[in-house]
Amino acid sequence: MKTATRINSFLPKFDNDLEKVFEEFSRIGLTHVDLNYPEHTNDFSPEEMKALLEKNNLKANGVALRFRKDFVNGELGNSDQKISKQAVELCKEAADYCRAIKGEVVTVWLGFDGFDYSFQINYEKVWEQIKNCFIEVADYAPDLKLSIEYKPFQPRAYAFIDSLGIAMTMMSEIDRENVGITLDYCHMLMKHENPAYGASILGSRKKLFGVHLNDGYGLNDDGLMIGTSSPVKTFEFLYYAKLHNYDYAIYFDTFPIIEDPVAECESNLKMIQLIDEKINRIGMDKIQDIIDQNSGVKVSELVLEILS
Repeated sequence: MKTATRINSFLPKFDNDLEKVFEEFSRIGLTHVDLNYPEHTNDFSPEEMKALLEKNNLKANGVALRFRKDFVNGELGNSDQKISKQAVELCKEAADYCRAIKGEVVTVWLGFDGFDYSFQINYEKVWEQIKNCFIEVADYAPDLKLSIEYKPFQPRAYAFIDSLGIAMTMMSEIDRENVGITLDYCHMLMKHENPAYGASILGSRKKLFGVHLNDGYGLNDDGLMIGTSSPVKTFEFLYYAKLHNYDYAIYFDTFPIIEDPVAECESNLKMIQLIDEKINRIGMDKIQDIIDQNSGVKVSELVLEILS
Protein backbone atom coordinates (compact mmCIF):
# COMPACT_ATOMS: atom_id res chain seq x y z
CA MET A 1 0.00 0.00 0.00
CA LYS A 2 1.37 3.40 -0.99
CA THR A 3 1.14 6.03 1.74
CA ALA A 4 1.99 9.70 2.21
CA THR A 5 1.18 12.40 4.76
CA ARG A 6 1.07 16.16 5.23
CA ILE A 7 4.55 17.68 5.19
CA ASN A 8 3.29 20.85 6.89
CA SER A 9 2.24 18.84 9.95
CA PHE A 10 5.84 17.68 10.47
CA LEU A 11 7.79 20.82 9.64
CA PRO A 12 7.38 22.65 13.00
CA LYS A 13 8.53 19.59 14.92
CA PHE A 14 11.65 19.29 12.77
CA ASP A 15 12.66 22.97 12.66
CA ASN A 16 11.17 23.42 9.17
CA ASP A 17 13.93 21.17 7.84
CA LEU A 18 12.54 19.16 4.90
CA GLU A 19 15.50 16.77 4.96
CA LYS A 20 14.77 15.82 8.58
CA VAL A 21 11.06 15.42 7.74
CA PHE A 22 11.85 12.99 4.93
CA GLU A 23 14.16 11.01 7.20
CA GLU A 24 11.26 10.65 9.64
CA PHE A 25 8.85 9.67 6.85
CA SER A 26 11.20 6.88 5.89
CA ARG A 27 11.65 5.72 9.48
CA ILE A 28 7.89 5.57 10.07
CA GLY A 29 7.35 3.52 6.94
CA LEU A 30 5.69 5.94 4.53
CA THR A 31 6.43 5.22 0.88
CA HIS A 32 5.55 8.41 -1.05
CA VAL A 33 5.57 12.19 -0.79
CA ASP A 34 3.12 14.81 -2.03
CA LEU A 35 4.71 18.23 -2.28
CA ASN A 36 2.79 21.51 -2.08
CA TYR A 37 3.82 23.65 -5.01
CA PRO A 38 5.56 26.03 -4.75
CA GLU A 39 5.90 26.25 -0.97
CA HIS A 40 7.81 22.97 -0.54
CA THR A 41 9.89 23.31 -3.68
CA ASN A 42 11.26 26.85 -3.51
CA ASP A 43 14.56 25.83 -1.93
CA PHE A 44 15.13 22.70 -4.01
CA SER A 45 15.73 22.23 -7.71
CA PRO A 46 13.97 19.17 -9.17
CA GLU A 47 17.33 17.38 -9.24
CA GLU A 48 17.98 18.16 -5.58
CA MET A 49 14.47 17.09 -4.57
CA LYS A 50 14.73 13.83 -6.51
CA ALA A 51 18.07 13.08 -4.85
CA LEU A 52 16.64 13.85 -1.41
CA LEU A 53 13.72 11.50 -2.00
CA GLU A 54 15.98 8.71 -3.23
CA LYS A 55 18.31 9.18 -0.26
CA ASN A 56 15.38 8.44 2.06
CA ASN A 57 13.91 5.62 -0.01
CA LEU A 58 10.83 7.70 -0.86
CA LYS A 59 9.06 8.30 -4.16
CA ALA A 60 7.13 11.30 -5.40
CA ASN A 61 3.41 10.72 -5.73
CA GLY A 62 2.95 14.20 -7.15
CA VAL A 63 2.52 17.88 -6.41
CA ALA A 64 -0.47 19.83 -5.12
CA LEU A 65 -1.01 23.44 -6.16
CA ARG A 66 -1.11 26.06 -3.43
CA PHE A 67 -2.39 29.45 -4.52
CA ARG A 68 -1.66 32.37 -2.20
CA LYS A 69 -1.68 36.19 -2.08
CA ASP A 70 -2.84 37.43 -5.48
CA PHE A 71 -5.33 34.58 -5.86
CA VAL A 72 -7.63 35.28 -2.90
CA ASN A 73 -10.43 36.41 -5.24
CA GLY A 74 -10.10 33.36 -7.46
CA GLU A 75 -7.50 31.28 -9.24
CA LEU A 76 -8.37 29.87 -12.66
CA GLY A 77 -11.76 31.60 -12.52
CA ASN A 78 -10.49 35.00 -11.38
CA SER A 79 -12.28 37.92 -13.08
CA ASP A 80 -8.88 39.51 -13.67
CA GLN A 81 -7.60 37.64 -16.72
CA LYS A 82 -4.01 38.42 -15.86
CA ILE A 83 -4.36 36.62 -12.52
CA SER A 84 -6.15 33.69 -14.17
CA LYS A 85 -3.26 33.33 -16.61
CA GLN A 86 -0.82 33.43 -13.70
CA ALA A 87 -2.72 30.56 -12.10
CA VAL A 88 -2.49 28.55 -15.33
CA GLU A 89 1.23 29.22 -15.56
CA LEU A 90 1.69 28.10 -11.95
CA CYS A 91 -0.08 24.84 -12.81
CA LYS A 92 2.23 24.34 -15.79
CA GLU A 93 5.29 25.01 -13.65
CA ALA A 94 4.00 22.47 -11.12
CA ALA A 95 3.57 19.93 -13.91
CA ASP A 96 7.15 20.47 -15.06
CA TYR A 97 8.42 20.01 -11.51
CA CYS A 98 6.27 16.91 -10.99
CA ARG A 99 7.60 15.32 -14.16
CA ALA A 100 11.20 16.12 -13.24
CA ILE A 101 10.94 14.37 -9.86
CA LYS A 102 9.14 11.36 -11.41
CA GLY A 103 5.77 12.15 -9.85
CA GLU A 104 2.51 11.09 -11.44
CA VAL A 105 -0.26 13.42 -10.27
CA VAL A 106 -0.78 17.18 -10.24
CA THR A 107 -3.61 17.98 -7.81
CA VAL A 108 -5.53 21.24 -8.19
CA TRP A 109 -7.75 22.47 -5.37
CA LEU A 110 -9.34 25.80 -6.26
CA GLY A 111 -9.90 27.05 -2.73
CA PHE A 112 -10.52 30.65 -3.77
CA ASP A 113 -12.60 30.05 -6.89
CA GLY A 114 -16.06 30.58 -5.48
CA PHE A 115 -18.24 33.32 -4.05
CA ASP A 116 -19.50 34.79 -0.79
CA TYR A 117 -22.53 36.77 -1.99
CA SER A 118 -25.42 36.37 -4.38
CA PHE A 119 -24.84 38.27 -7.66
CA GLN A 120 -21.07 38.28 -6.99
CA ILE A 121 -19.94 36.25 -10.01
CA ASN A 122 -21.16 35.30 -13.48
CA TYR A 123 -21.55 31.54 -12.99
CA GLU A 124 -21.57 30.56 -16.67
CA LYS A 125 -18.57 32.77 -17.50
CA VAL A 126 -16.56 31.39 -14.59
CA TRP A 127 -17.53 27.82 -15.51
CA GLU A 128 -16.27 28.24 -19.08
CA GLN A 129 -13.13 30.01 -17.92
CA ILE A 130 -12.18 27.32 -15.39
CA LYS A 131 -12.96 24.57 -17.90
CA ASN A 132 -10.79 26.13 -20.60
CA CYS A 133 -7.94 26.68 -18.14
CA PHE A 134 -8.04 23.03 -17.12
CA ILE A 135 -8.01 22.01 -20.79
CA GLU A 136 -4.93 24.16 -21.38
CA VAL A 137 -3.07 22.59 -18.44
CA ALA A 138 -4.17 19.05 -19.34
CA ASP A 139 -2.99 19.50 -22.92
CA TYR A 140 0.29 21.00 -21.70
CA ALA A 141 1.08 17.85 -19.66
CA PRO A 142 -0.66 14.87 -21.30
CA ASP A 143 1.86 12.51 -19.72
CA LEU A 144 0.71 13.41 -16.19
CA LYS A 145 -2.53 12.95 -14.28
CA LEU A 146 -4.34 16.24 -13.60
CA SER A 147 -6.63 15.76 -10.62
CA ILE A 148 -9.44 18.06 -9.47
CA GLU A 149 -9.90 18.21 -5.69
CA TYR A 150 -13.22 19.66 -4.57
CA LYS A 151 -14.49 21.07 -1.30
CA PRO A 152 -17.95 22.52 -0.57
CA PHE A 153 -16.75 25.67 1.24
CA GLN A 154 -13.79 27.17 3.13
CA PRO A 155 -12.18 29.58 2.58
CA ARG A 156 -15.05 30.89 0.38
CA ALA A 157 -18.64 30.63 1.61
CA TYR A 158 -19.40 28.66 -1.58
CA ALA A 159 -16.71 26.87 -3.55
CA PHE A 160 -17.24 26.81 -7.30
CA ILE A 161 -16.31 23.13 -7.65
CA ASP A 162 -18.06 21.97 -4.52
CA SER A 163 -19.18 18.36 -4.91
CA LEU A 164 -18.73 15.01 -6.62
CA GLY A 165 -21.44 15.83 -9.15
CA ILE A 166 -20.04 19.24 -10.10
CA ALA A 167 -16.49 17.88 -10.26
CA MET A 168 -17.59 15.01 -12.51
CA THR A 169 -19.54 17.37 -14.76
CA MET A 170 -16.49 19.62 -15.06
CA MET A 171 -14.28 16.59 -15.73
CA SER A 172 -16.69 15.40 -18.43
CA GLU A 173 -16.73 18.77 -20.18
CA ILE A 174 -12.93 19.05 -20.01
CA ASP A 175 -12.96 15.68 -21.78
CA ARG A 176 -9.32 14.74 -21.43
CA GLU A 177 -8.05 11.25 -20.66
CA ASN A 178 -5.53 12.56 -18.14
CA VAL A 179 -8.07 14.51 -16.03
CA GLY A 180 -9.62 12.88 -12.96
CA ILE A 181 -10.66 13.64 -9.40
CA THR A 182 -9.10 13.54 -5.93
CA LEU A 183 -11.47 12.58 -3.13
CA ASP A 184 -10.88 14.17 0.26
CA TYR A 185 -12.81 12.16 2.85
CA CYS A 186 -13.52 15.13 5.14
CA HIS A 187 -14.61 17.32 2.23
CA MET A 188 -17.14 14.67 1.26
CA LEU A 189 -18.52 14.50 4.80
CA MET A 190 -18.87 18.31 4.74
CA LYS A 191 -21.02 17.98 1.61
CA HIS A 192 -23.05 15.15 3.20
CA GLU A 193 -21.74 12.72 0.62
CA ASN A 194 -20.99 9.09 1.40
CA PRO A 195 -17.26 8.80 0.59
CA ALA A 196 -17.54 5.21 -0.64
CA TYR A 197 -20.06 6.32 -3.27
CA GLY A 198 -17.46 8.54 -4.88
CA ALA A 199 -14.74 5.88 -4.62
CA SER A 200 -17.05 3.39 -6.34
CA ILE A 201 -18.19 5.64 -9.19
CA LEU A 202 -14.78 7.16 -9.93
CA GLY A 203 -12.85 3.95 -9.29
CA SER A 204 -15.00 1.96 -11.71
CA ARG A 205 -14.28 4.59 -14.39
CA LYS A 206 -10.53 4.73 -13.62
CA LYS A 207 -10.90 8.41 -12.72
CA LEU A 208 -9.95 8.20 -9.04
CA PHE A 209 -6.58 9.95 -9.21
CA GLY A 210 -6.13 10.80 -5.53
CA VAL A 211 -7.30 9.92 -2.01
CA HIS A 212 -6.97 12.24 0.98
CA LEU A 213 -7.94 10.19 4.00
CA ASN A 214 -8.92 11.67 7.37
CA ASP A 215 -12.10 11.88 9.45
CA GLY A 216 -14.53 14.42 10.86
CA TYR A 217 -18.09 15.24 11.84
CA GLY A 218 -19.28 16.82 8.60
CA LEU A 219 -19.62 20.46 9.63
CA ASN A 220 -15.98 21.46 9.18
CA ASP A 221 -12.72 20.27 7.64
CA ASP A 222 -11.79 18.60 10.92
CA GLY A 223 -8.86 16.54 9.68
CA LEU A 224 -9.19 13.99 12.48
CA MET A 225 -7.22 10.77 12.56
CA ILE A 226 -8.40 8.07 10.17
CA GLY A 227 -11.29 5.91 11.33
CA THR A 228 -11.82 7.74 14.62
CA SER A 229 -15.22 9.28 13.84
CA SER A 230 -16.75 7.15 11.08
CA PRO A 231 -14.88 3.83 11.01
CA VAL A 232 -17.56 1.90 9.09
CA LYS A 233 -17.67 4.53 6.35
CA THR A 234 -13.87 4.43 6.22
CA PHE A 235 -13.99 0.65 5.89
CA GLU A 236 -16.46 0.92 3.00
CA PHE A 237 -14.37 3.62 1.30
CA LEU A 238 -11.21 1.52 1.44
CA TYR A 239 -13.14 -1.54 0.23
CA TYR A 240 -14.09 0.27 -2.98
CA ALA A 241 -10.59 1.69 -3.42
CA LYS A 242 -9.29 -1.88 -3.17
CA LEU A 243 -12.02 -3.27 -5.42
CA HIS A 244 -11.11 -0.88 -8.22
CA ASN A 245 -7.34 -1.31 -7.77
CA TYR A 246 -6.59 2.24 -6.70
CA ASP A 247 -2.83 2.47 -7.19
CA TYR A 248 -1.77 5.98 -6.15
CA ALA A 249 -0.74 6.98 -2.65
CA ILE A 250 -3.26 7.23 0.17
CA TYR A 251 -2.48 10.64 1.62
CA PHE A 252 -3.07 11.17 5.34
CA ASP A 253 -4.67 14.63 5.34
CA THR A 254 -4.99 14.94 9.10
CA PHE A 255 -4.28 18.02 11.22
CA PRO A 256 -2.35 17.36 14.43
CA ILE A 257 -2.68 20.41 16.63
CA ILE A 258 -2.54 19.01 20.16
CA GLU A 259 -1.32 15.58 19.03
CA ASP A 260 2.28 14.80 18.18
CA PRO A 261 2.46 14.59 14.36
CA VAL A 262 4.70 11.53 14.35
CA ALA A 263 2.47 9.58 16.73
CA GLU A 264 -0.61 10.65 14.76
CA CYS A 265 0.89 9.49 11.48
CA GLU A 266 1.86 6.16 13.02
CA SER A 267 -1.72 5.76 14.26
CA ASN A 268 -3.05 6.48 10.76
CA LEU A 269 -0.74 3.82 9.33
CA LYS A 270 -1.87 1.27 11.90
CA MET A 271 -5.52 2.07 11.19
CA ILE A 272 -5.43 1.64 7.42
CA GLN A 273 -3.30 -1.49 7.75
CA LEU A 274 -5.79 -2.92 10.24
CA ILE A 275 -8.73 -2.09 7.96
CA ASP A 276 -6.95 -3.60 4.97
CA GLU A 277 -6.25 -6.77 6.92
CA LYS A 278 -9.88 -6.93 8.08
CA ILE A 279 -11.14 -6.55 4.50
CA ASN A 280 -8.89 -9.43 3.45
CA ARG A 281 -9.97 -11.56 6.40
CA ILE A 282 -13.69 -11.08 5.76
CA GLY A 283 -13.12 -11.41 2.03
CA MET A 284 -13.96 -9.21 -0.93
CA ASP A 285 -16.45 -11.78 -2.26
CA LYS A 286 -18.34 -11.97 1.02
CA ILE A 287 -18.59 -8.20 1.27
CA GLN A 288 -19.87 -8.04 -2.32
CA ASP A 289 -22.43 -10.74 -1.54
CA ILE A 290 -23.75 -8.67 1.39
CA ILE A 291 -23.99 -5.62 -0.86
CA ASP A 292 -25.89 -7.64 -3.45
CA GLN A 293 -28.45 -8.75 -0.85
CA ASN A 294 -29.51 -5.11 -0.31
CA SER A 295 -30.38 -5.83 3.32
CA GLY A 296 -29.88 -3.55 6.30
CA VAL A 297 -29.89 -6.60 8.59
CA LYS A 298 -27.06 -8.21 6.64
CA VAL A 299 -25.17 -4.90 6.79
CA SER A 300 -25.62 -4.90 10.57
CA GLU A 301 -24.14 -8.40 10.72
CA LEU A 302 -21.18 -7.22 8.65
CA VAL A 303 -20.64 -4.25 10.96
CA LEU A 304 -20.61 -6.65 13.94
CA GLU A 305 -17.94 -8.69 12.15
CA ILE A 306 -15.93 -5.58 11.37
CA LEU A 307 -16.02 -4.48 15.01
CA SER A 308 -15.42 -7.90 16.49
